[in-house]
Amino acid sequence: MAGLCRFVESEARGGSRVVKLGSLRSGGRDGTLIVASRDLARYVTVPKIAQTLQAALDRWAELAPELAAVYRLLNQGDLADARPLDPTALAAPLPRAYQWLDGSAYLNHVELVRKARGAEMPPSFYTDPLMYQGGSDVLLGPRDPIRAASEEWGIDFESEVAVVLDDVPLGVAAAEASRHIKLVTIVNDVSLRNLIPGELAKGFGFLHGKPPTAFAPVLVTPDELGAAWDGGKINLPLVTTLNGSPFGRPNAGVDMNFDFPALIAHAAKTRPLSAGTILGSGTVSNRDRAVGSACLAEVRMIETIEQDKPRTPFLKFGDRVRIEMLDGAGHSIFGAIEQTVERVT
Repeated sequence: MAGLCRFVESEARGGSRVVKLGSLRSGGRDGTLIVASRDLARYVTVPKIAQTLQAALDRWAELAPELAAVYRLLNQGDLADARPLDPTALAAPLPRAYQWLDGSAYLNHVELVRKARGAEMPPSFYTDPLMYQGGSDVLLGPRDPIRAASEEWGIDFESEVAVVLDDVPLGVAAAEASRHIKLVTIVNDVSLRNLIPGELAKGFGFLHGKPPTAFAPVLVTPDELGAAWDGGKINLPLVTTLNGSPFGRPNAGVDMNFDFPALIAHAAKTRPLSAGTILGSGTVSNRDRAVGSACLAEVRMIETIEQDKPRTPFLKFGDRVRIEMLDGAGHSIFGAIEQTVERVT
């Protein structure tokens, strides 16, 4: 082990920061940090580097090269203690986070919401991003169920892209914000659509309408995405299936009116953001309707606009949702989110 540690330290001096990271459920409420192989088949724990992902993020500049060195050795098959990776054993990469912020970066989605109820888009929506602060004390793993007490709540999925940040200073400019993006993933930001209007009517934001968000098996460094990452967004389709049937594959790099640096600058306008802050894109939405949608609400809005009323139901108990992003060769980048809707008893 001492020899391996010295080799990792030597490899880390090369400076690479390409890595895939996740968290096992074991090890307490914050999980146990793992480095996963590129094909998501194997993993190793790295207690000599960091016990948890949050601990790694707190010392990212120092520890990222060491994690990347382990990643290289793992992919080369040089780590004898590598184990098979079972997605059911994984928690969210950050099982609880200091902050979860979610934007609405795809204005096509917002425009459809407004049009379906006969409302105009306020001009400010095109220059000032929408964003809310969600609950981050309980974040779901990739195989955790969507749990609700009633189908009447309007259970919906929202397929999104998200980034994890290091410490971001108050007032950071968008031009400087991209350097604070350390990790990228996909999420299912579950919504209870029929509870939201009543909450928003109070003028004080979401609470009951936004239950825990689910995360893909792993987070990856932007460099792992290659040419698909342009510094502010991922130029790849986000694929959603419902009960085994294709639902939508909008491209996350298309029609994104506010990229992640713009969202970061917006979030940090009046306060700093701490390492481990997670920032979501909002529902991925393309103007090309042939690619489908990333949530049921959008389909229902289109039906309302075109047919005067929605026809597609929200999720029922027993329904299965799968969300995944594939690279150009068809390989899963983050692993899949696979959730079943369950009744709370």
